[in-house]
Amino acid sequence: MSRALAVARVQVAAARQAEYLAGAAALAAALKARGQHFWVFRHPSRPGAFLEFREAADGAAHVSVAPTPAEARLGDALRALATADPDADVLWLEVPLAGAGVPATGPA
Repeated sequence: MSRALAVARVQVAAARQAEYLAGAAALAAALKARGQHFWVFRHPSRPGAFLEFREAADGAAHVSVAPTPAEARLGDALRALATADPDADVLWLEVPLAGAGVPATGPA
């Protein structure tokens, strides 16, 4: 199966951001132990706006599909601190591009 990615746009109140980022770091560490990745990006001009990226090498093992009990608790704790867009847990699957016929310099 191809790699899988879930992207969530979240809004975190200023008073909860340190707690949110600590929880995000804990979830990132838990996922790293399983070979998965969790990244958080901050919007440069919208206070409290973040993007979360959760990536796995296999869609069936992705935290959105099959979280461990600890990962589920950490994810629930993050969602209690942040308001996420409704499609936050949509799983995007990688499309292999090798042999897709696109020139190395990009489309014409």
